Amino acid sequence: MKIAFYDVKPYDKPWFDRLSPEYGCEPIYLEYRLNRDTARLAQDLSCQAVCAFVNDVIDEPCITALTQGGVKLLAMRCAGYNNIDLDAADAHNLTVVRVPEYSPAAVAEHAMALLLCVNRKIHRSYSRTRENNFNINGLIGFDLCGKTAGIVGTGKIGSVFGRICGGFGMNVLAYDPSPSEDFAGTYCTLDELLNQSDVVSLHCPLTPQTHHMFNSDSFASLKDGAVLINTSRGGLIDTSALISALKSKKLYGAGLDVYEEEADYFFTDFSAEIMTDDDLARLLSFPNVVLTSHQAFFTEEATREIAQMTLDNVRSFIQGEIKNKVTKQSG
Repeated sequence: MKIAFYDVKPYDKPWFDRLSPEYGCEPIYLEYRLNRDTARLAQDLSCQAVCAFVNDVIDEPCITALTQGGVKLLAMRCAGYNNIDLDAADAHNLTVVRVPEYSPAAVAEHAMALLLCVNRKIHRSYSRTRENNFNINGLIGFDLCGKTAGIVGTGKIGSVFGRICGGFGMNVLAYDPSPSEDFAGTYCTLDELLNQSDVVSLHCPLTPQTHHMFNSDSFASLKDGAVLINTSRGGLIDTSALISALKSKKLYGAGLDVYEEEADYFFTDFSAEIMTDDDLARLLSFPNVVLTSHQAFFTEEATREIAQMTLDNVRSFIQGEIKNKVTKQSG
């Protein structure tokens, strides 16, 4: 089966090139994002399947164009699917599959890396020493041991992050509407978590119910001087409310791997351009904010697993067995 891969970067290709023959697939790489205008390229290339990523715009017009062009399968090479109109996919009989998990450790470890960087101000220290400035004034942090970590969402990634926090000697609280029996921590209400946690880390999907779950009210309930970490989806946080919490010094700092309007910037080099997103520019101006470009998943192990599971999903579809199908009830 020919597969049109949209929004492809150089680092996407090695594992898909290596594994595709084994799975009977022929990848065709496109640098364009998938949207209503580029969907017709799949038809021009005689592809029955397309592979998309987190910032593609897969709305009803896009899905209509895909299915009119003969596309039967949309294979997401990621866990998230909030950018897909699932009602339109059902209406047009487009099967949607995803990679529900690839390397939970990759994302959880990056979340801890962000926490350590924000806390111990590694980013600022690195910049100083690069200029032969070895002054440590203003770089003081705090011990994680004995502090409380609050984890919102205890799926695979949240559970791994909880174990990492436990390894640092932290007390671990969690909030999740569907508690996990395997989670090594104490469940509580979201308000209790916000009031008691020195660190809050988000590990839940973006849904209509979780959109802007961190807003001005949430920040008001948050313990003074807490650190906020988000390696999940940018839309979980109201950026304006986050900026206000940083300006008022409600937060000690924030470590962000995602941003709610990231589609216009992330994964692309804009170093020679003028920043036109005022909120993103403001976040980048804070010395106590560490922002990375949606790279928490980006390890050798994770990219191999993503390619392998994506291609296995395609092969299963060809054989009439649908794996990892996305529905509105998917978790």
